[in-house]
Amino acid sequence: MIRIRPLVKYCIIGGAVASTALSLKCNQYEWDSIGIVRFSRAVVTVFNIGVIYKRDLYGRGLNKQSKEYKDLKSVCHKRCANKLLDLCCTNRGVYIKVGQHIAALDYLLPSEYVQTMKVLHSEAPATDVEDIIQVLKEDLKQDPYAIFDSISAEPLGTASLAQVHKAVHKDGSMWAIKVQHPYVQGNSRIDMKTMEYLVKLMSWVFPEFKFQWLVDESKKNIPQELNFVLEGQNAEKIAKLFEKIGWLKIPKIRWDLTTPRVLTMEFVEGGQVNDLKYIQSNDIDACEVSDKLGKLYAEMIFIHGFVHSDPHPGNILVQKNQSGGCNIVLLDHGLYANLSDEFRINYANLWLSILDRDRKSMRLYSKKLGIEGDAYGLFACMVTGRTWDTILKGIDRHTISKNEKDFMRQNFTGILPQISSVLENVNRQMLLILKTNDLMRGIEHTLRTGARMGAFRVMSQCCVHSVYNQKYQKCKNSIDRIKITLAEFWALLKIKIYYTFLNLRHISGI
Repeated sequence: MIRIRPLVKYCIIGGAVASTALSLKCNQYEWDSIGIVRFSRAVVTVFNIGVIYKRDLYGRGLNKQSKEYKDLKSVCHKRCANKLLDLCCTNRGVYIKVGQHIAALDYLLPSEYVQTMKVLHSEAPATDVEDIIQVLKEDLKQDPYAIFDSISAEPLGTASLAQVHKAVHKDGSMWAIKVQHPYVQGNSRIDMKTMEYLVKLMSWVFPEFKFQWLVDESKKNIPQELNFVLEGQNAEKIAKLFEKIGWLKIPKIRWDLTTPRVLTMEFVEGGQVNDLKYIQSNDIDACEVSDKLGKLYAEMIFIHGFVHSDPHPGNILVQKNQSGGCNIVLLDHGLYANLSDEFRINYANLWLSILDRDRKSMRLYSKKLGIEGDAYGLFACMVTGRTWDTILKGIDRHTISKNEKDFMRQNFTGILPQISSVLENVNRQMLLILKTNDLMRGIEHTLRTGARMGAFRVMSQCCVHSVYNQKYQKCKNSIDRIKITLAEFWALLKIKIYYTFLNLRHISGI
């Protein structure tokens, strides 16, 4: 239960520390960027959220098992989520990035928070085009209209750290210019420090909840995402890794018009991956979209260890190709997970043990990923997005039902301390993978393609390739190589037979 007076005292102390430690002004664009103003706004929001729960929920003395309490709790969650959304939209920048991360935590937070914050994936606040032009002038060292005939006044899309405008070059070619919001660089250090104070405040009020992992990951990832030169390099690296896949499109980078705050890339048309109306009107098979995305991300994770870690719908486009199928266009390459070989192999073995329903191996590989003891069961549920009962029955045999989703939503939020403990202890590389998994499941849910069998087949094949590739590297003679080749062939053949059988059962309705 929240104690209001200590909370007020802590907020005052935190504000005093912050006002001393943080600079008063971050950049030349707007007075709202004064660090103490942003910090105070965040503290007031957190305090008001605490008051809502203290006064309007816990203060009523209701039975926590009663319907009245549960309905009231949902109302309070929604009110508090809206306050948090208002804070993100007002402070913008890093706050929106964190809000987007919250929107991906289906397994961790109440649905009222997740659904409220999802609007930030597609409707982040935009910066006035005059300020965008100013950034272009500063970074390109000349008037942008000396380079481009036109720059669209309305952005093609707006994200937490930047927005994209369509531009026509003097030579007639079309480009998409990603321009960083002018206030982001200066505010990011202040915002991260504010987040750290607020997380300490939450840990003090709710000692059973551990959110330091969120601060640590944000402090590590935000500087990378603010460097658009690194984003361009990531785009070229992933294009090179998948150059043999004709249906994957990565916009080409124009390096002479790219700086740390400006990224000029090939303009590519298409519809958002979650736009069912676009997909249907263009005669695109939603299952094909899901299958290609599944193959793409399985190879990223288990084969290459270089994973695009922000696959929310605004960053993935689909388009009809000339052969009648569809292309996948991958945008926003600012955040990638670089997986070590050891992590990649352990994670592949964990998935194989889950698919095999091998509890002993699940425990073993969960331990190798940082999860000790019986928490391996909860960890497996977080990785798969399924209940433990379904995992034991076989997640590849049973499609997720509405009842299972409702059960997870109601029960996962009731064990938040255990989940936050898992996130605090798990291998740091796993955090971006969990976020990626959740976003991919969200896309499948929107496309209504979660019942297909091909996803697990492709994942199993990639896991097997990953495990046996490591064994090849340790070979010392040709006889061992032949043995491993035969073993891998047999493992892949069993997968093919098994999933062919499951598919036949699914078709026949058995």
